[in-house]
Amino acid sequence: MPFIEIDEEDFDAIIEREFAKGHTVILKFGSTFCDACQLMEFELEEVHDRVTKVSILDIDSGVCGSLVHRFDIEQVPTTLIFKDPSTQLLYKSGIMLADDIVDIILRER
Repeated sequence: MPFIEIDEEDFDAIIEREFAKGHTVILKFGSTFCDACQLMEFELEEVHDRVTKVSILDIDSGVCGSLVHRFDIEQVPTTLIFKDPSTQLLYKSGIMLADDIVDIILRER
């Protein structure tokens, strides 16, 4: 699977590492018990296959409460896309299509 599983302890180090590589970073907040989250994974797998220099960080909202609070997550799935540490391109709850995500990322490159 193309996702990097994250926990609260390693989040900052991993996201910093991925930005240092020049990657666009996608935060995928979800839950293993959420059917919509599973569908969102398929869309993000397609994004990973179609776009170079993208990192998808998989955050389990049931385990990472401080990250849920830090990013104001109210429901899952929620997707955030960052071009760099200070440029957020998207904050979206619900399922998104891979085509829409790819368009957002490529438009900003």
